[in-house]
Amino acid sequence: MYVVGLTGGIGSGKTEAAKRFAALGADVVDADVAAHAVSARGEAGHAAVVGAFGSDCLAADGELDRAWLRNRAFADAAFRARLETLLHPLIAARIDATIARWRGPYGLLVVPLLFEKGGLAARVARVAVVDCPEPMQVERVVARSGLTPEAVRAIMATQLSREARLARADDVIDNSEAPAALDPQVARLDRDYRARAAATPHAAFPGIRAQ
Repeated sequence: MYVVGLTGGIGSGKTEAAKRFAALGADVVDADVAAHAVSARGEAGHAAVVGAFGSDCLAADGELDRAWLRNRAFADAAFRARLETLLHPLIAARIDATIARWRGPYGLLVVPLLFEKGGLAARVARVAVVDCPEPMQVERVVARSGLTPEAVRAIMATQLSREARLARADDVIDNSEAPAALDPQVARLDRDYRARAAATPHAAFPGIRAQ
């Protein structure tokens, strides 16, 4: 299976780009969706987090209080590392199981922190970065989340800089214009990825990528 990593800074438009690839027939797995799935009530990740942090991490409905966890993880590196140790193996296993069921010519692994964390990078043969100017990232996230611009910039400060991310990209998707401007870029990359997948029909999963 030929796996392309799709990444980008917060607010860059990864979800919109992934939808367009999916519409053209690409398989897609999103690491954030996998994270929510393995940590839902009744799942192993939920039990592990509650066992580690107690009832403080629970919302009134018994689900994990994701805002509480996010705030604690952002403020405390040791807490964040412990949370990642609990959840990342479960997330990776769920992603692997999903990819094993893919039947398309290639697929996308959507990972916001593909470069920063690195654990999933070995699964991809190529990386596409969705990019837009940083002020636009802030504007989009504020509009959709209600976070303050300062809070968004603080999150961005924990991610790779735009320049560093672009330097490590194999392909760049410019999302600084109207959403329709994504379509020809995605169509071109879809053709390219199909050709690459066809040229490497026996590519093993996980993908092999130089770090």
